[in-house]
Amino acid sequence: MRPKTLIVGSRGSLLALRQTEVIIGQLRRIYPEWDFLIKPIKTSGDRSRSLRWGTEGQGLFVKEIEEALLCGEIDLAVHSLKDVPTTLSPDLELVAICHRGDARDALISRHGLPLAALPEGALLGTGSVRRAAQLKAFRQDLRICPIRGNVDTRLRKLFSPGLDGGVLAAAGLIRMGWEDRITECLSFKILLPAPGQGALAVEARTKDNIAVFLRVLDHRETRLEVTAERAFLRSLGGGCRVPIAALGRVSGEDIELEGLVATPDGRRVVRTSETGAAKNPEGLGERLAHKLLKLGAGEILERAEA
Repeated sequence: MRPKTLIVGSRGSLLALRQTEVIIGQLRRIYPEWDFLIKPIKTSGDRSRSLRWGTEGQGLFVKEIEEALLCGEIDLAVHSLKDVPTTLSPDLELVAICHRGDARDALISRHGLPLAALPEGALLGTGSVRRAAQLKAFRQDLRICPIRGNVDTRLRKLFSPGLDGGVLAAAGLIRMGWEDRITECLSFKILLPAPGQGALAVEARTKDNIAVFLRVLDHRETRLEVTAERAFLRSLGGGCRVPIAALGRVSGEDIELEGLVATPDGRRVVRTSETGAAKNPEGLGERLAHKLLKLGAGEILERAEA
C-alpha cells in the first residue's frame, strides 16, 4: 500500500484527542510510512447543555463522527467504546477494539477519604445514572449531584464548594496522566462498569481497504469480552435510561459475564452472572439479558419506559 495521509476523526475534548494520539502512535510504529491528520468533530453530546443522564451507548458522542466517516471526510475514527451504539450502520464497522485499559470507576475524594469512610450524607458528583444508582445501593445515605462535561471539566467541578468528591472512569484519568488524583479505584462489587468501559474502538468504512490494515490493533480477549457486554446491553434495549452495567472476563475458552440492572435510586438491584463459550460471546450476552429479565429486570425496564 502506498504511503498516504489518513484523516482521523475524533471528538475535540482533551481526553478524546489524547486517546486518538495513542492509537495513531501505535499505527505509526507499525506503518512508519503513513502520515496522520486529526480532525476534531463536535458531536451532539458535546453541544448539548441539557444532556440527560443515561446516555452511555446512545450515540450522542459519535453520530457526527460517523456521518463524516460515511461521506468520506475522514478515513477512520477513534471512539471510547462505551459511547458507541450497539447497532452500527451496515456501511461501518469496528475494525479494531484495542487492548482494554482499567475498566473500574475511580473515586476522587476532596479530603482523601475512601468511599466507605466518607461522612454520612456526603455529596458526590457524577454524570452517570449507572454510577449514581450503584453508589446509592452501596450507601443509601450518599447524596448525588449530577455533573457533566469533559473529564477535565468534571474534575474541576468535583472540587466545587459543598461537594465531597465524585466518580469518573479510571481509564480516562490514567490516559491523561492524572492517576495521582485518584483516591480509590472502586471494586467491581461496588461499581460494575458500563459495557465497553475502558476500551477504545477504531471505526472504518466496511468496504474500505484501509480496514484490513487497521485490524492489526484488534485485541482478541478485549473484543470477546466487550462483544458479550454489548450483546447484553442490546438485548435489554440499550436506548433506555435505566442503570445498566456489565463486565465480561475471558478465562481460557470461556467468558464469565456479569450484568446488572437497577432502579435509579439504587433501592432495587438485579445482578447475576453467566458463563459461556468464548466462541459465542453474543449468545452469552443474550442469555444473561434473558436471565436478568426473568429475575426482575424486566419490571424495572417496563416502569422506566412507562
